[in-house]
Amino acid sequence: MKEALYWDKIDGDKVECKLCPHNCRIELENTGICRARRNVEGELRSLNYGMVSSIALDPIEKKPLCHFHPGSKILSVGTFGCNFKCSFCQNWAIAHDNPGVMEMTPDELVRKAVEFKERGNIGIAFTYNEPSIWFEFILDTSRKSNEAGLKNVLVTNGFISREPLVELLPYIDAMNIDVKAFTDKFYREICKGALEDVKGTVELSSAYCHVEVTTLVVPGLNDSEEEIGRLATWLASIDETIPLHLSRYFPNYTMRDIPPTSKETLFKLKKAAEMHLKNVYLGNV
Repeated sequence: MKEALYWDKIDGDKVECKLCPHNCRIELENTGICRARRNVEGELRSLNYGMVSSIALDPIEKKPLCHFHPGSKILSVGTFGCNFKCSFCQNWAIAHDNPGVMEMTPDELVRKAVEFKERGNIGIAFTYNEPSIWFEFILDTSRKSNEAGLKNVLVTNGFISREPLVELLPYIDAMNIDVKAFTDKFYREICKGALEDVKGTVELSSAYCHVEVTTLVVPGLNDSEEEIGRLATWLASIDETIPLHLSRYFPNYTMRDIPPTSKETLFKLKKAAEMHLKNVYLGNV
């Protein structure tokens, strides 16, 4: 277990994690909300450093990124854990369960990515589960990846504290950031997070690298034209060319009582978003 970055010792053997806005206060031998950082003998340790649960060579459009090296491939990797608790989680088996993992060093992952260049690979995408809780491994790997001439991509919920994000951004070339809804109520009740922190990540990251945004449209929860219009208006205030992906929801994890999003709803919301943004796409249709 590698010692974690961004934490303080408090109250004897208790520690406070500063990686994300939860600021978990963790008792001895316990983990934080993400399940990936543990208090070991009064020090915060990363449990997932080098632990890979999923790896595949994917089309870049699958991330989804439509305006970043279209037509290319990217080596996609994930670990386990998440700092959100989304009821509709599409990758719950690795985010909230205990998947099998294989150990891989940053050098080994970069070498594998370089080997795949002949198959159209442009770099490494940290995805599948929430990559920000893999912070130490991503920081070490992305530095080496940049030196090897590869691109680094994050597919993230955007729930990360500003200081670690600022340290990581110089090594990141593109991000797809989930803005799961545009109300605090949705984030509090469905995701156990906070909208304002995610908005801050989008605003800051768009000044450093290529950014695209994804919203999974859930019937009755975040599918009104008014809400998507406010989301699109805010994105346009940053840059009207930021691509927005409106993705179709299907029942999953613990949210199985809501039917899939209708295609008609998605088409309607796409038109609403296009009143403010130049690049709006539909996913899972």
